Amino acid sequence: MSNIQRALISVSDKTGIIPFAQALSERSIEILSTGGTAQLLADNGIPVTEVSDYTAFPEMMAGRLKTLHPKIHGGLLGRRGIDEAVMSEHDIYPIDLLIVNLYPFEQTIAKPDCDLATAIENIDIGGPAMLRSAAKNHAAVTVVVDATDYDTVLQEMAAGGVTKATRFSLAQKVFAHTARYDGAIANYLSQGKTLTLQYQKVQTMRYGENPHQKAAFYIEPAPQENSVATATQIQGKALSYNNVADTDAALECVKTFEEPTCVIVKHANPCGVAIGENILTAYERAFKTDPTSAFGGIIAFNRRLDAQTAKAIIDRQFVEVIIAPSINEDAKPILATKKNVRVLTCGVWNSQPKEGISDFKRINGGLLVQDRDIGAVTDLKIVTQKQPTETELQDLLFAWKVAKFVKSNAIVYCKDGMTIGVGAGQMSRVYSAKIAAIKAADENLAVKGAVMASDAFFPFRDGIDAAAEVGINAVIQPGGSMRDKEVIAAADEHGIAMVFTGMRHFRH
Repeated sequence: MSNIQRALISVSDKTGIIPFAQALSERSIEILSTGGTAQLLADNGIPVTEVSDYTAFPEMMAGRLKTLHPKIHGGLLGRRGIDEAVMSEHDIYPIDLLIVNLYPFEQTIAKPDCDLATAIENIDIGGPAMLRSAAKNHAAVTVVVDATDYDTVLQEMAAGGVTKATRFSLAQKVFAHTARYDGAIANYLSQGKTLTLQYQKVQTMRYGENPHQKAAFYIEPAPQENSVATATQIQGKALSYNNVADTDAALECVKTFEEPTCVIVKHANPCGVAIGENILTAYERAFKTDPTSAFGGIIAFNRRLDAQTAKAIIDRQFVEVIIAPSINEDAKPILATKKNVRVLTCGVWNSQPKEGISDFKRINGGLLVQDRDIGAVTDLKIVTQKQPTETELQDLLFAWKVAKFVKSNAIVYCKDGMTIGVGAGQMSRVYSAKIAAIKAADENLAVKGAVMASDAFFPFRDGIDAAAEVGINAVIQPGGSMRDKEVIAAADEHGIAMVFTGMRHFRH
């Protein structure tokens, strides 16, 4: 147990600090503090000693130099039972509790008007130094960097003292915090020359993609959007590695639609996507695309999950994960009849995706970094003699959204706001087109009059010829091939309308 007699408090985020400091004062703990924190404590009637009075050394350089003093760091670093003699010789007293959080550097640089000088002045020096000193000496010192830990510390103090295990846990949190803080500064100042990332483990998994691989789930310290990383699991077995990956694919796809929509994903690819008057209709239509692949799939909705839709799913198919913004209370008992089904809620998301978020892909010895693909079509170019009808145009845009989430080479057949065939991950585009047609035929879905989306340009006319054979009426694709004229001519020959987006959506 740790006996606390003296504490130093210096916080930028003052959430909860007044009741915490009052509790310390009630235990007759001497409190040292700096600047605005000291003034706040004094204004609230809490006895406090300014660090500059304690060290007999003035704060200077517009606040840059406050706590970098042997009486502070000696008090934090002094080893109990070893360093008492030298501490006494230099009039250094133990500091048993440190409460510090840092200048808000990340919040500062996130502001559009932040310049380099402002960023530099928001680099905390004394705070990280104290935190590291206290955390290094956690055998004797309790260090708190997170306001959510105040209650734990007070509870353990009331029970006889902060335990060794808690002090070690708090020290771990400190070093993770200062590492992230320094990483943010390095990332900003290096202007892309270096990249430091930090994620927090939220789950140790049974295994990874395959049973012989170890795995864990890490999330960003402060996720910027509602996602699988922020979702709450309502019921079911623990999420597996593949569950998380596929749920992410399903949710991110369904988030791109405004109408009531259902997305069913299997092995990272949408196997059924549909819009409807409500999510039950959307689910029925999405399932109809490919019932075989939907078995053991992931189902995502962009509306609240109701009891009728939940019953339709549970009665019809084996499903691994269901995720929706929220779930009606009367749907929960229905879902609970299949206790192993993982059911997640993620909250309502912003219709406009956040910009400035990166995607990462590890290669052996390195990391590929790119902006995530949030590109949207703003201007369609009709390149054929035949013009798409308004209905065909709506289906083309629907199919284009879906194609963005299908592994390349991706071909998607759609009709009336519903996928009727998906060709994914083939090495040649024409074979993806053929597979989409085979999928539709297997489920007795009429392709005639449908539209086709391709995630990248057609390098040859064969993909258009294959589409014409099965009755495709209109095509949406990026364009940009050396043989665009040949491809357009093929579309004209078959009486197919074609539009170019000018934007590719490879997905590997």
